Amino acid sequence: MAYVSQDFKKQVQASIKPLLKKFGIRATLSVRHHSTLCLNISQGPIDFLAVQDNWARERGYTSINEYTVDRDYTGPAREFLTAAVALLKGDDYFDYSDVMTDYFHCSHYIEINVGKYNKPYVLIK
Repeated sequence: MAYVSQDFKKQVQASIKPLLKKFGIRATLSVRHHSTLCLNISQGPIDFLAVQDNWARERGYTSINEYTVDRDYTGPAREFLTAAVALLKGDDYFDYSDVMTDYFHCSHYIEINVGKYNKPYVLIK
């Protein structure tokens, strides 16, 4: 069963802080439903919404699919997101899920959000 403790969140927060500083990204880390570690990006110099559809660009928020980062993003966005996904998973991450048999078992889930529905992502030039 997926589980994220507050201690694990603090460990990840300490390890992701230098990455945020390196890229000039402002973000928060939270735990949702004791099973999902969420990185909520609020502002920065990287245009994450450039590859999104018109709906996401107009509203200023989207959710990043961590499985397709290499395919969907290039340049600094890919570099940041690849490093962020690795840090959010951590060293003890495992995923023994088998979709064919409807069996889901992983250490925890991760979620990366750019902006929010009531507060859009701020692109700093």
